[in-house]
Amino acid sequence: MTDLLDRPPGGLPYPGGDGDDLELMLMIRAFEYKLLDLFAAGMLNGTTHTCLGQEHVPVALSPLMDPRDHVFSNHRGHGHYLARYRDPHGLLAEIMGREGAVCGGVGGSQHIHRDRYMSTGVQGESLPVAAGVALHLSRAEPGAAAWAYIGDGTFGEGAVYEALNIAALWRLPVVVVVENNGIAQSTPTTAHLAGTIAGRAAAFGVPHLAIGSTDPAEIRDIVAEPLGHVRDGRGPLVLEFRTHRLGPHSKGDDTRDEQTLREARAGDWYHRYAAADPGGLARVESEQRAYVAAVADEVAARPPSTGRAACG
Repeated sequence: MTDLLDRPPGGLPYPGGDGDDLELMLMIRAFEYKLLDLFAAGMLNGTTHTCLGQEHVPVALSPLMDPRDHVFSNHRGHGHYLARYRDPHGLLAEIMGREGAVCGGVGGSQHIHRDRYMSTGVQGESLPVAAGVALHLSRAEPGAAAWAYIGDGTFGEGAVYEALNIAALWRLPVVVVVENNGIAQSTPTTAHLAGTIAGRAAAFGVPHLAIGSTDPAEIRDIVAEPLGHVRDGRGPLVLEFRTHRLGPHSKGDDTRDEQTLREARAGDWYHRYAAADPGGLARVESEQRAYVAAVADEVAARPPSTGRAACG
């Protein structure tokens, strides 16, 4: 997977050891906090949706991905990109509109394309595209898979069910990663989703795994065997992560009450590491915050992007 970890020239090398889950989770978290700081300082335009509280999901899954796999992300996808590429320079340059941006500075926070990775702010759009790509992979690159990250709110989109229907009928290698954080923008899941995600997957005969763990190694152990079935041509898989969104929907629009926020913070993966090794956590967190701060300073000093660089 070394080709996926290459960084563009001109950036500071990522200090974490490849495969160190904690370092990568804390780098993603530091990146997201830095984005909120930059927005508050008036240094960014547009919008952004952070994945604070959900960093463990892509960190757990990325080592299971083959370089031939396609990844389809969403509006809350910074962690998905960083877990796959370890490239905070290119992503921040894209969001800031600076030289060296992944897509020439025209994609911003939500719309990123690089190699076999694409994110979009259009909810549900990724599933039909993933199904089409998976059909191609099943014929041209057996063993490769298409991964689609979606949220619980996206399970209200009709395109999701059309794609699941085709993927199940044709046994397409699609992995649907549902980051169920209990709220769709400002609407609790209990107010927008009848039944369950497991029940909806079962209606199409699609295997479903509910994952409550925040331990990347444990998650990989849970997912490895059913993922092998997807790669063997037995059809799609739905992975539902019961997770929490610590930050607002976007930059500052959080409508949740204090009790809900306390529950979200209590379920954060961070506490497990803090309890196991508080000194080690503090050291790694300090290193990653310093690294991301240096990245932000370096990227901010670059000239504006001309927008002529091609995505991907």
